[in-house]
Amino acid sequence: MTAMTHAPEMFREAVAALQAVRPRPEMTLEPIRAPQRLAPWSYALSCDATGPADVTATGRFVLLHDPEGQEAWHGVLRVVVYVRAEIDRELASDPFLPAVGWSWLTDALENSGAPFAALGGTVTETSSARFGDISGPARTDDLELRASWTPADANLHPHGEAFCQLMSSVAGLPPVGVSMFGHRHSG
Repeated sequence: MTAMTHAPEMFREAVAALQAVRPRPEMTLEPIRAPQRLAPWSYALSCDATGPADVTATGRFVLLHDPEGQEAWHGVLRVVVYVRAEIDRELASDPFLPAVGWSWLTDALENSGAPFAALGGTVTETSSARFGDISGPARTDDLELRASWTPADANLHPHGEAFCQLMSSVAGLPPVGVSMFGHRHSG
């Protein structure tokens, strides 16, 4: 990919909108190397969110732009997100967890006012048991959400906000301005 100054106007506008997103204090959002083979133009962000009881969620937000469009995208821009968090065993056994995980994404898109089309993805629960000399807890349970959608235009600020809301939900953070019982909000 050539320098950003040579990028199409729509892509520059979309990246600028994402760069204007300001996550809540429990999150870090920073640019990372974007995949190079999925589209002529790409931009990516990583996100780490820490929730109550040190629940950590990690995620990636990838913007793809193909000025020629791609049939499966139904447009010239595509957003791809990946989110992963370790969850407690009780939550992992909930049969509604995949539907709830998906609703975290759809609610975040709706609440942020992000216009989109062609939304699709998966929510996966995994359980791992460690044996022998492998360090770490004997058992871990994880939730992974992978999704993609086509933004209606280059104003990706609401899409970035939706991603931050999704990360908050996965990390178990309360809505902004709400304190968890027994936790003090500093700031």
